[in-house]
Amino acid sequence: MRIRELSVEGAVEFTPTALHDDRGLFVSPFQETPFRKATGRPLFNVAQTNHSRSRRGVVRGVHFTATPPGCAKYVYCAQGSALDIVVDIRIGSPTFGSWDAVRVDPHSFRSVYFPIGVGHAFIALENDTVMCYMISGEYVPENEHALHPLDPDLNLPLPKDIPLVISERDQVALTLAEAEQQGLLPRYERCREAEATLWA
Repeated sequence: MRIRELSVEGAVEFTPTALHDDRGLFVSPFQETPFRKATGRPLFNVAQTNHSRSRRGVVRGVHFTATPPGCAKYVYCAQGSALDIVVDIRIGSPTFGSWDAVRVDPHSFRSVYFPIGVGHAFIALENDTVMCYMISGEYVPENEHALHPLDPDLNLPLPKDIPLVISERDQVALTLAEAEQQGLLPRYERCREAEATLWA
């Protein structure tokens, strides 16, 4: 398992080794020992798993959970391919306003750990792109928020050659500046406190 710290503080990319033979392949997208090495602790208790299928050009996000309670994620792509994006929206974070992107697919089986408080977005690069998530908290609608994926202040690396498909919810989402003005963005200190409770 190769480990790479992303440019958003606390976010990590994991790339496992796939074992190929004449039957196909076997791979472990999550392994606790490398995760502990990278983060200093075990994976959170998984409260929910999610599975999404998207056609080419679908953009999901930028989504985030109010903190507290906050929500950490471990995400990989089981089919197709996507550009998975982590956005630091935690006020007070040393990397506030920055993003990093990882191409995820069932060839590299890269996975991404999203710490509590960051924003998450991805764009499907192929039809029938399947994303799989392990999540530290259950879905509670009133805690879920979104930022506009085309916010010029975020300047996300969305491909110019793919027509984008954006949900109605995300089309009317706030910009980063508007969300900050309305007090919706997580605070870095509260995110760190919420993360600590995951392993208490």
